[in-house]
Amino acid sequence: MPDVTRRRLLTAGAAGAGAMLLPTGWTALARADPATPAQVLAAGDMALWYDEPAGTDWLRALPVGNGRLGAMVFGNVDTDRLQLNEDTIWAGGPYDSANPRGAGALAEIRRLVFADQWSQAQNLINQTMMGTPGGQLAYQPVGNLRLAFGNASGVSQYHRALDLTTAVVTTSYVQNGVRYQRDVFASAPDQVIVARLTADRANAITFTATFDSPQRTTVSSPDSSTIALDGTSGTMKGVTGRVRFLALANVVATGGTVSSSGGTLRVSGATSVTVLVSIGSSYVDFRTVDGDYQGSARNRLAAARTVGHDQLRSRHLADYQALFNRVSIDLGRTAAADQPTDVRIAQHASVDDPQFSALLFQYGRYLLISSSRPGTQPANLQGIWNDSMTPPWDSKYTINANLPMNYWPADTTNLSECFLPVFDLVRDLAISGARTAQAQYGAGGWVTHHNTDGWRGSSVVDGAFWGMWPTGGAWLATLVWEHYQFTGDVTFLRTNYPAMKGAAQFFLDTLVTHPTLGYLVTNPSNSPEIAHHGDASVCAGPTMDNQILRDLFDGVARASEVLGVDPTLRTQVRAARDRLAPMRIGSRGNIQEWLADWVEPERNHRHVSHLYGLHPGNQITRRGTPQLFEAARRTLEIRGDDGTGWSLAWKINFWARLEDAARSHKLLRDLVRTDRLAPNMFDLHPPFQIDGNFGATSGIAEMLLQSHNGELHLLPALPTAWPTGQVAGLRGRGGYTVAMAWRAGQADEFHVRADRDGTVRLRARLFTGSFTLTDVDDGSTPGSTRPETDVVAFAVRAGHTYRLARPGASPSPTPTLSPSPSPSVSPSPSLSPTPTPSPSSSPPSSGARATYAVTGSWPGGFQGEVTVTAGTAPIQGWAVTWTFTNGQAINQLWNGTHTQSGGNVRVTNVSYNGSLPAGGSATFGFLASVSGTNNPPTNITCTTT
Repeated sequence: MPDVTRRRLLTAGAAGAGAMLLPTGWTALARADPATPAQVLAAGDMALWYDEPAGTDWLRALPVGNGRLGAMVFGNVDTDRLQLNEDTIWAGGPYDSANPRGAGALAEIRRLVFADQWSQAQNLINQTMMGTPGGQLAYQPVGNLRLAFGNASGVSQYHRALDLTTAVVTTSYVQNGVRYQRDVFASAPDQVIVARLTADRANAITFTATFDSPQRTTVSSPDSSTIALDGTSGTMKGVTGRVRFLALANVVATGGTVSSSGGTLRVSGATSVTVLVSIGSSYVDFRTVDGDYQGSARNRLAAARTVGHDQLRSRHLADYQALFNRVSIDLGRTAAADQPTDVRIAQHASVDDPQFSALLFQYGRYLLISSSRPGTQPANLQGIWNDSMTPPWDSKYTINANLPMNYWPADTTNLSECFLPVFDLVRDLAISGARTAQAQYGAGGWVTHHNTDGWRGSSVVDGAFWGMWPTGGAWLATLVWEHYQFTGDVTFLRTNYPAMKGAAQFFLDTLVTHPTLGYLVTNPSNSPEIAHHGDASVCAGPTMDNQILRDLFDGVARASEVLGVDPTLRTQVRAARDRLAPMRIGSRGNIQEWLADWVEPERNHRHVSHLYGLHPGNQITRRGTPQLFEAARRTLEIRGDDGTGWSLAWKINFWARLEDAARSHKLLRDLVRTDRLAPNMFDLHPPFQIDGNFGATSGIAEMLLQSHNGELHLLPALPTAWPTGQVAGLRGRGGYTVAMAWRAGQADEFHVRADRDGTVRLRARLFTGSFTLTDVDDGSTPGSTRPETDVVAFAVRAGHTYRLARPGASPSPTPTLSPSPSPSVSPSPSLSPTPTPSPSSSPPSSGARATYAVTGSWPGGFQGEVTVTAGTAPIQGWAVTWTFTNGQAINQLWNGTHTQSGGNVRVTNVSYNGSLPAGGSATFGFLASVSGTNNPPTNITCTTT
């Protein structure tokens, strides 16, 4: 595939670009008598399944991932393919993107913009402000592991499936009277990809395994059961490839023989086989690429080889399901769900298939769990899955929509930990972006424009039309406060506040006064990727910039209050916020995209950036700003419903915020068609962009629960297409976990669990009539008030669950509503897979106890975890103490507060996880150093209040 940049692809136009890269659509015919696999039925239809192999079509292969490692599994009978990725394999190496010519030209650029000489300003930006290089570098593949079994003749009863409840891809078929099965999963605890091959006849498995790669690589056979692929990432845009990597594939067989020579593994006559794939990278961080990539690959493989397949799988399931199972959803089922997944997509417009919306929702959560974990890189434009050396838009991080969209469902769908890699990236950008701020603007703080990559490029790229947007870092910085609103984690806020502060400082230094309007404005900037006159996008003070900066300045001010720091800065940012241009309603009744009431040349443009204030922001609301709310609706009507895959997904969120259930659902159905979803349910721009998957999951969550306006709005945009259903585990700002059930379009009951003491405000149609309110934990009826006809407010206690129900509604089984833990700093992925046996505390009179485990270790350090479980009585707080006997020292701890004196450690709860109901549990984790034998403490004590 040729090098496809955002500029080249989008210049071609969305339709033409899609045709250039993909078929314009694909087809699948309904099966007259579909045979839904038992595995899919056992998963409650939460699985993608097919009755044909993927062949050579990457968009039919099924993804597995553990955050760091990814594989696309093709499920072919003759030669199966595992296309492999590791999240730090980027073209090139460390580079400084800043262009020191920029600062000297800035005054003239601003003069030209204010004089409405936009094309001249744009040309000068292209001459003086472009980064070095003028584009960024690509995320690249490791290669392929191919398992060659022979011919595919005589095959029957074929099916393959991705079970979202287990994160396992299974391929099964009968050939020559033998039932063969292959299971593939990517283990986060053990940091390997595992393929298990079985047959129901002894000694029936024979195959060869080889690596290949588009990279510069060599293959070898390190020992009699292993093959190796040693390579270096590609050179791009004049930056020499410097990331070294080693992929190892090892075979353990029952029965038969195994041999390896010349880079080929041979298995003959086996009854079962376990293939372990380990990949190491020399990438340490965006400035360092001299890591021991061979040692890390070998150590992870050696550790995994000591663990049997059953234990590898059980540990994988425990890790994955602890995340995935936090949210359940049921939107109803029809016979349409009996068909293979590709058929369901192809016929979705003409059938009633509510379960597909639930599947799409959970698929987005699966993809986020699989592509973003603490200590990994953030999910990029394709998550973690890419088979091309030059993927579309380099498969990097597009900040003007796509990267933030990737993480919209992280907090709302209870995957808080999966958000953490973004904040690691923000802290990196605060370093690289400080250099760009100084060199190109003569400013303090830090800046990042519309893209970044594995090397944290922060300058203007892809040309001024696309790249002259300095607000990318500001948008990312707003996510810190957004995340804090869900978790209440002050340690997290303190860790990431400096990056927020630096982003704000840049704009305090660079905002300028508009010569006629008097507002503080960004100049130069643009409204992402859309022209306002001719081929000019460059302007001053576009609406999206002002919305983002309001959120940034508000977030910095509020964070400084929580942390008790920077009163002078707080005053400065609030003063600057008050001088930003307000949103304006234009002559067409729409939200103006620019300071002037310009009419966009491309009416149906995919970006609707000036509605950031509607979603993900909260500056446009139905009850707070009714005129702007109606103008936002008009804006969407002018833009139209159609668009690229990710654009449709964002519009689902917009219409949900407008509380328009029918239009939200229409956009969701528009997304489920063969030119917007691939057969494997990857979202298509086209081509593939994963942000559409995450945006769809977020949109469905917004249809069911909103919390952006200081209250929990329950079922705000429930469509008639989902007349009966239930969902449990969604999260709301303020630290609430919510479950809901409804019938015939009417709510039966809500459950709300509070992380901390306070007052909750709930809005729902249920409250316009009679309802009951009960504290599930103690059976009491809390006192409540009715501020509005559809609003109820009442005091809540941390750890308590409250049920609000229609009189006479049969109670559902009380859902488990656990908040997601949010470690303040991302730990590194585990290098050692065997947990230390867990000592347990002697329970105090309350019956509470604590268990200790080592979950990962490496030379000189380890990661540990302690789980506190309440006994038969609820508790309000806890403290855990133990003594290290071998010089272990805790360096970082999350979900608790600790002190250590010598070997004596004491950890107490933080505000949001101290109160536990009877039988409830909370977990805290830590990173520690160790100089000798890492023996666990012999005694661990849990005391409670």
